[in-house]
Amino acid sequence: MTIITPVPASILIVDDAPENLAVLSELLLPDYQVKAATNGPRALEIIASGPVPDLILLDVMMPEMDGYQVFTRLKENLRTRDIPVIFVTAMDATRDEEHGLEMGAMDYITKPLRAPIVLARVRTQLELARARRQLQDQNTFLEAEIARRMGENQLIQDVSIHALARLAETRDPETGNHLRRTQEYVRTLAEQLLEHPRFRDHLNPRMITNLAKSAPLHDIGKVGIPDYILLKPGKLEPAEWEIMKTHARLGAEAIAQAERDAAREVEFLALAKEIARHHHERWDGSGYPDQLAGDEIPVSARLMALADVFDALISRRVYKEPMSFAEARDIIVAGRASHFDPDVVDAFLEVFSSFQSIARQYTDTEETDPATLEVHVS
Repeated sequence: MTIITPVPASILIVDDAPENLAVLSELLLPDYQVKAATNGPRALEIIASGPVPDLILLDVMMPEMDGYQVFTRLKENLRTRDIPVIFVTAMDATRDEEHGLEMGAMDYITKPLRAPIVLARVRTQLELARARRQLQDQNTFLEAEIARRMGENQLIQDVSIHALARLAETRDPETGNHLRRTQEYVRTLAEQLLEHPRFRDHLNPRMITNLAKSAPLHDIGKVGIPDYILLKPGKLEPAEWEIMKTHARLGAEAIAQAERDAAREVEFLALAKEIARHHHERWDGSGYPDQLAGDEIPVSARLMALADVFDALISRRVYKEPMSFAEARDIIVAGRASHFDPDVVDAFLEVFSSFQSIARQYTDTEETDPATLEVHVS
């Protein structure tokens, strides 16, 4: 069995008087590793060129660079700022001691030196330093563990969201990567509008993250629509269309129930509920289910409305072929101030090339070759 001997703590003594260095070295060497410097610059050189000492005994009254100046230099350096320092001085004025302690020194030892006092204070400061390191290590571990668990929870949450969204999408298999595309469209629009006067009070980086997270749940209500309507290859009859429109209300109600079941408030669910219920509202009030108009429509739903329509236009459906980017863009522009918030349409035009990139990145394999869809806004 190998016995590991603890490494003695290292102490740097800084004093311009050789006799003081000799006394302190003789006193500390039996229990500690000791290095000595006769002036401030030399002390800083020793620290810079080797391992950081566990403790510094620092004389205050020295020529060229006094102890306070050395201490200031130590505190300015990230590598040395946490080294505990005990000032050693012949001064006995209370204001001098207060000055050193206010600067951040751990303790004061006055000359003439008394062995029991020196040893006791050195031992105390080393034990305190060791306790601080242990606490810091524990805090670092706990922070890493919290980050790891939060990451796991975030992953579980994201996977759960997509699993729920996919549940709806599996009922409507022709939509393919619709979830990913609309999620990125919404994020892109929100980032473009982040500093817009009408939207800066509604949008911030945290809100945008939650907005993108909740976007895939916009059509979760489709799980409540009968297959003969949802999968019908042709145009819906008026009565069938009324049933289809209920998916907005059904989705919002399902998310509201999830909110009630949650042990605490979940930020993104509030946005998901808004999006699910209102992404088919229209700026002129002719949408559904609540015929909201203008700013009555939540910002989240206004962004989702444009993203959803754009993706539907460029995607193949059983009842239509995909449109080109140019055709889809023109239809969005035609809906400015009638179907869509005019400022959202303007933002869409600013980031239209990003929409094209997203569509190409997450294209469905059966759709038209993305290369034939590319168009640039003049």
